[in-house]
Amino acid sequence: MDSKQFIAAMVLAVLAACSPKTTLTKYHDPDMDFSNIRSVAVMPFLNLTTDRLAAERVRDTFINNLMATGTVYVIPTGEVARGVQRAAIADPTAPAAQDIAKLAAIVKADAVITGVVREYGGVRSGTTSANIISFSLQMHESTTQKIVWTASSTKGGVSMWDRLFGGGGKPMNDVTEAAVNEVIDKLFY
Repeated sequence: MDSKQFIAAMVLAVLAACSPKTTLTKYHDPDMDFSNIRSVAVMPFLNLTTDRLAAERVRDTFINNLMATGTVYVIPTGEVARGVQRAAIADPTAPAAQDIAKLAAIVKADAVITGVVREYGGVRSGTTSANIISFSLQMHESTTQKIVWTASSTKGGVSMWDRLFGGGGKPMNDVTEAAVNEVIDKLFY
């Protein structure tokens, strides 16, 4: 191997190591016909982060990006909030099966989506910092209350590129959009 090939190999190795951390897991119920889902209610997400607005930001981004696909009608958040009150759901971030059935009947949703935001915001590694998001979603079919789809995504974090050359990673909005779009891409296959 000559010096040009060696340098090219090293550049490729560094670029591969510099890619941001990303993971995605998903589940689709093989017996579910997702074409029957025409409207969804997106519940408030559970927030396990120190940023008190993280769940609202991720939910808002998810709703907007899901609506932009044009594949399903997303029940407006105000209508979902009124449905939660009318159904007397004690914890809308973790509804019981009967709560999902009541809410779906009230707001006329074919499915209810719940979610958990596990990480949101800045992380540090030595002197370098970057933004990270980690969240998961579940879709409950309204008539059976069965979970028919789940997906999770982690995006961002301190990359090798950030460690070597400094920088603060991507803006939080960009990291959030990328993670949300990755999950939406896996929703209906």
